[in-house]
Amino acid sequence: MSYCLLMRARTFTESARRAQIVTSAIEVIADVGYAKASFSRIAKHAGLSSTGMISYHFAGKEDLVAACVAEIDTVLRAYMEPRIEAAVGHVAQLRAYVESNVAMVGVHPAEVKALIDLVRNAGTQSASVNARLDLFEEHFRTGQEAGVFRPFDTRTVALVFASGLDAVVVTAAADLPEPDELTRLGRELADLYVRATAPDPLGGQA
Repeated sequence: MSYCLLMRARTFTESARRAQIVTSAIEVIADVGYAKASFSRIAKHAGLSSTGMISYHFAGKEDLVAACVAEIDTVLRAYMEPRIEAAVGHVAQLRAYVESNVAMVGVHPAEVKALIDLVRNAGTQSASVNARLDLFEEHFRTGQEAGVFRPFDTRTVALVFASGLDAVVVTAAADLPEPDELTRLGRELADLYVRATAPDPLGGQA
């Protein structure tokens, strides 16, 4: 085998091992929480012979947590974005965001639970969490310009929108209801937001 092929094989093996560690860390954090997610526990969950394998790939727990958050962002975006992009118009996209966010709890429970715990206990903010208020505000502003949302303070509504959605997701992640129940919760929350932002006080849409 040539040197280049050996290097490629090594790189592939190391990437796979790193991904395995990240997946195991996410699952351990979801199960026992960030505070109890020691390298020893993660190594055991991953089937590694020692914690040295984790230290080889990550500078420390903070480095591993950053990799976990990046992976969670990737997984959750891959689930939500196609559903949002398939929706046509501001109102439909608002509904798609809410419904897919709630449904995601049942599809990726470990990732959702781990992210909630990391935000609460590790002082971690994912890229999507940091940016989403600005995205929500921009969505509401452009929707107002298009005449599909009534006049309101976009920052305030974005804050209410985010906090209400977070509350539902956190509760659902703790209870893990059946998929049909998650669908109902997402639909009802989306209905509430659509009615609250509609030009017609009774819930009409432009």
